[in-house]
Amino acid sequence: MAATSRRAVLTGLGLLTPVGRTADDYWQALLDGKSGVRGLTAFDASTLPCRVGGELPDFVAKNLIEKNYRKALNSMGRPVQIGTIAAQFAMHDAGLAKGSVAPERFGIEFASVMAATELDDFARASQQSVNCAPRVVDMATWGGPALKEIPPLWMLKYLPNMPACHVTIMFDAQGPSNTLISAETAGLLCFAEAVRIIRRDLAEFMIVGGSDSKMNPLSMSRFNTFAPLTRRNDDPTRSVRPFDRDRDGTALGEGGAVFGLEELDHARARGAKVYAEVVGYAAGFDKGKTGAGFSKVIRRALAMAGITPADVDHVNAHGCGSVELDAFEARGIAGVFGTDVPVYAPLPAFGSTSAASALMELAASVLALKHGVLPGTLNHENPDPACPIRVHTGSPRAVTKPYAVKVAYTDLGQVAALVVKKWEG
Repeated sequence: MAATSRRAVLTGLGLLTPVGRTADDYWQALLDGKSGVRGLTAFDASTLPCRVGGELPDFVAKNLIEKNYRKALNSMGRPVQIGTIAAQFAMHDAGLAKGSVAPERFGIEFASVMAATELDDFARASQQSVNCAPRVVDMATWGGPALKEIPPLWMLKYLPNMPACHVTIMFDAQGPSNTLISAETAGLLCFAEAVRIIRRDLAEFMIVGGSDSKMNPLSMSRFNTFAPLTRRNDDPTRSVRPFDRDRDGTALGEGGAVFGLEELDHARARGAKVYAEVVGYAAGFDKGKTGAGFSKVIRRALAMAGITPADVDHVNAHGCGSVELDAFEARGIAGVFGTDVPVYAPLPAFGSTSAASALMELAASVLALKHGVLPGTLNHENPDPACPIRVHTGSPRAVTKPYAVKVAYTDLGQVAALVVKKWEG
């Protein structure tokens, strides 16, 4: 990448999480050690092996979205609603309104995945098509008269690029617009691309966000079939145990996190508040999930930032509670930092949210740098020798160094890392 003096800083933060829908509420919940992982109430989950998750409490989209955009909710599935509203919150937090940034200099990078269909969309068509005696689908009926029972906007509600589409329309963002779908790493990859866009002088302001919801019967049934989900249904708030010897799986969740990323001089010219600066990033693949490739990605991100492991205050981990994946992540972190740098895993407070995970977790470190303290990781009580890292638990500790590293990975071995720096004006 060519040398450039253009710097990218965080000037807005919009959150919708199981523990708070404002940065202040989210931050206070983390400091207080609260968890939003509870018994599922969105549907009857009594027959599922895992019956806990991080639901958004009292989420009614029409009460949160701008009035002149309420009609568009009919063409949005729940993850799209969450992402659009979180972006609206981020814009408000950044002190920006539609038209306050030149449209062609305003872009978006959004992390998303294909959403699960809501059962109501197919219910009437399915009822028409099923022969009730042998319970088989009459394909002629399904492909004929039953199709008329499927809402015309069905597909538009669930496509992964819909959050970006709605946000660009809502705020007239006519600059670069991209959607990345690489699950847990997508949010950090969105940041990397957004920083590159700003440094190349292709935009002054970028929305960088992610949203998802697994709190529906189809997603929960599917993930209960093949994903490592916890079985601690009798103790939901303590169910996700990152890097703990007694961990037995993760809990799914829903939510959105959206950042305003802005060129520094543009932010200064309008007197914007700044949360932190993005100074390094990298991505790669760890074949075989040995941890060696993971470590290489972290080192490349540190090199871009121009720092060493000794400069880092803490590592923000995914820490999903999977026996296999926590060990993989820990090997990657330990290969760079050993046990010298504390590791913080905020996920037990809200569950695993796929495309939204990395950014919801990153928000915790951004706020920690801003406020000067790092909350403790929940539910890590018995260190596992297979996870050779030092997990920060207990009371909040002072932030003593200016950098934090956020890491993310997928179960296939994709890896990403982002370095953020405390803003000191």
